Amino acid sequence: MAPRSPRPGVSLNRALSKLGLCSRTQAERLIAEGRVRVGGKVARDASLRVDMNRDRIAVDGEKIVAERKVYLMLNKPRGLVTTRDDPLERDTVYACLEGLDLPFVSPVGRLDKASEGLLLMTNDTRFANRLMDPASHLPKTYHVQIATVPDAAVLEALRAGARIDGETLSANSIELLRSGGRTAWLEIVLDEGRNRHIRRLLAAHGIEVKRLIRVAIGRLPLGDLAKGTARHLTPDELALLAG
Repeated sequence: MAPRSPRPGVSLNRALSKLGLCSRTQAERLIAEGRVRVGGKVARDASLRVDMNRDRIAVDGEKIVAERKVYLMLNKPRGLVTTRDDPLERDTVYACLEGLDLPFVSPVGRLDKASEGLLLMTNDTRFANRLMDPASHLPKTYHVQIATVPDAAVLEALRAGARIDGETLSANSIELLRSGGRTAWLEIVLDEGRNRHIRRLLAAHGIEVKRLIRVAIGRLPLGDLAKGTARHLTPDELALLAG
């Protein structure tokens, strides 16, 4: 007998996240505590498949309805991790959203703890997945302060990329913005986002990163948004990310 195909829909923990209630990890806790009902019955299986358009999902007796779509840009400071639930209990980017009247939103991609700059957050998973899809080749622009002043030969070596642990790391472009004293600023553009991509690429050439700031995603610039603050994207700004 052929194996039964899974029920259409999404897992219950994912549905609660997509509906803007909480993160998947938080959803799993709610489900384990017996606080979630599907069709009037307590559901204790986070992997239960549900139809968000047809199944009645309630938490603590309150029916969950889809939240309005929210699209935010945040100027992430250094020292915050890009996650909701950090097992090490470090400060997260959600500290920048405190006091705002928002449904649950998730980061679109990541910036590591030591990095700064433009971070998008949304509860629109389709929008987020499109931007994060490697096939989109959405360019991201970074300004990087390094602890050296590179000459032309070093810049050419950086542009050639590096092979690290069987993985080739390279950039779309690397340009010298300015230099002074013992440091310099580079503009680096990537259309892929591997783990600590820029830091690893520069480290392979013996270059220390002092600051790393994402200043644009596609045609959307960070602009003059104050560090540690977030605001809604305008329709024109959303259009810049449309393709």
